[in-house]
Amino acid sequence: MTTLRQDAWTEDDDLLLAEVTLRHIREGSTQLAAFEEVGEKLGRTPAACGFRWNSVVRKNYIPAIQIAKSQRQGNKKRRNTPVTLNEDLDKQGDSTVSLTAVIRFLRQHKHEYSEMSKQVRHLEKKLAERDAEYLRLEAEYNELKKRVDHTQADYQTINDDYKTLIKIMDRARKLAILNEDEVEEKPKFKMDINGNLERVDK
Repeated sequence: MTTLRQDAWTEDDDLLLAEVTLRHIREGSTQLAAFEEVGEKLGRTPAACGFRWNSVVRKNYIPAIQIAKSQRQGNKKRRNTPVTLNEDLDKQGDSTVSLTAVIRFLRQHKHEYSEMSKQVRHLEKKLAERDAEYLRLEAEYNELKKRVDHTQADYQTINDDYKTLIKIMDRARKLAILNEDEVEEKPKFKMDINGNLERVDK
């Protein structure tokens, strides 16, 4: 029974999928049968194999698929007609053409792989630069945050001192007004020639 796997596909998995699918195409079988066979070998569902083939692997084997289809047509003709010397020569010619196409495909695949490797290295370099920039900005942010926190603490201290000073000034003002009122309300006296105290009006 096929089990359901959730892990990523490896290069060996993709290669097995391609080999089995191309063989089924070449032999005149269906791709569904190929996906079932690969699923049994890899422990994946046929649907997962089919999705992987159509979305990723297939586009890398376009020339090989055409070759497999050509070989399938040749197999049908050989089953329906007797083998002759001319057919044997034609078969050798087809094999030569197929080998050339395969070599061309492999060279193209090697070139594409080399270009992709360059792009990967370039992206890895960019990623490293971004990581370094991120670390620099993070350190700068932490330093600025410390300064802001310190400034806020200083501001709070100054604000508290200011409020205290305002309270002291307000209290002093009230005391000054009270003292002035007391001075104004205090009566003044003087002594007359007879020794009697007499109030002096303002």
